[in-house]
Amino acid sequence: MSRESDWLREARISRAQFFRMMGGLAVAAAAPAALSACSTQQNTGATAGAGGDAATALKFIGVADQKAPMDELVAAYRKVKPGVTITTSFAPTDQVQTSVRTQLGAGNAPDLHVVYPGNGSAMSMTQIAQAGLLADLSAQAWTTTIPSGFKPAFQLDGKTYMFSAGSSVIGAIYNKKVFEEAGVGELPTTWSEFLAACEKIKKSGKPPIALGAQTPWVTQLITYALVPSTVYAKDPAFDDKQLAGQATFAGSGWRQAMEMYLELHKRGYFNDNPNGTTFEQQTSMVATGKAGMAIQVSAVLPDFRKAAAGDAADLSMFPVPGADDAAQVWIPAGVVVGLGASAKSGNLAEATAFIDFLGRQESINAWAKAIAAIPLTQDSGSTIDPAVESFLPFTKDRAVPFMDQRWPNAEVQPTHFAVIQELLAGKSTIDEALKKMDEAYQK
Repeated sequence: MSRESDWLREARISRAQFFRMMGGLAVAAAAPAALSACSTQQNTGATAGAGGDAATALKFIGVADQKAPMDELVAAYRKVKPGVTITTSFAPTDQVQTSVRTQLGAGNAPDLHVVYPGNGSAMSMTQIAQAGLLADLSAQAWTTTIPSGFKPAFQLDGKTYMFSAGSSVIGAIYNKKVFEEAGVGELPTTWSEFLAACEKIKKSGKPPIALGAQTPWVTQLITYALVPSTVYAKDPAFDDKQLAGQATFAGSGWRQAMEMYLELHKRGYFNDNPNGTTFEQQTSMVATGKAGMAIQVSAVLPDFRKAAAGDAADLSMFPVPGADDAAQVWIPAGVVVGLGASAKSGNLAEATAFIDFLGRQESINAWAKAIAAIPLTQDSGSTIDPAVESFLPFTKDRAVPFMDQRWPNAEVQPTHFAVIQELLAGKSTIDEALKKMDEAYQK
């Protein structure tokens, strides 16, 4: 088993404590990113700033759900620093996890790049900062406002290495018209009610749930939506016990969550061939009314609205109820994917200056609004998307970070992706899947 990092030891608190420290906001975690084919945009500025400084060219590589806020904020920054040119490009998560991570190690990474909160992936804050590849942002004013419960997502050994504008939730993005046409009245608040709603949609002739499991990160979201209810509602200290070697995936409510996942599959509640369906196809199915819902992170809600053939107001969200007692339904909530500056950047001062600009409250508000997130900090100009308002009552004491937040290495998450695809294909059993995840956890 890999050595547990210092921040994990310092942050070893119960889930309930974690949320109490937050004062009711959604808690820190790594959020999976919505992805599309690579795209590039160059934001040009003048050849020199107002003070006559030579022009500086910065490069940023991110993931697709960062495009809308980055486009807006890079344009705003150009007005503040006309002598700085920022070229942005956006790539799929698996590409970022390999190519950008390799570039970081080789010393030829972009000045600014996507960073995932906490630990658990090759491009996570902890993994990169431990390798000395992220610039220290601790001197920036916005870092002093990070809520206590968020700090493990942003900080290593007390130093801040990542910026993120807020938090998102995982739930069901649904098409209101499909639900109405199928006779689904009240939104489900228990697992039995959720299955009943799925059955009505299936009988109406449409797949209740669109699943784009060909895109690896999508595979994890249904498990993540269920595990808060099957694991943490019963044992809020599960992560602590697992880190101490006193709990396992195989011996916990993870088994029940996977059984529920496969129950949806066996009942025919997914679209045909989920493993051959992409995120983009999943999005289109729900947005155009060809499927009832998709279990997704709220950060991609703008993608669904953009893809809507009719009125984007037909799309909203509700928490996925993973228990038959509504009082025992918990939800996943986590800090949205952020960005950092390469410690080896030749333009480090300008790169970190841009991040400092992102840390202004008006920038936080703009970023959070663009991706339907809950702002990291809030003022009178902050807004919360109506689609996620139904999740807010859960964030006080019935929400947990995305599961990979406290996994001790970057091996468990891709293993989780793979075993879900194997389960959907009928090539593995739940016992085998959980065993592989436990083995990955111990590396």
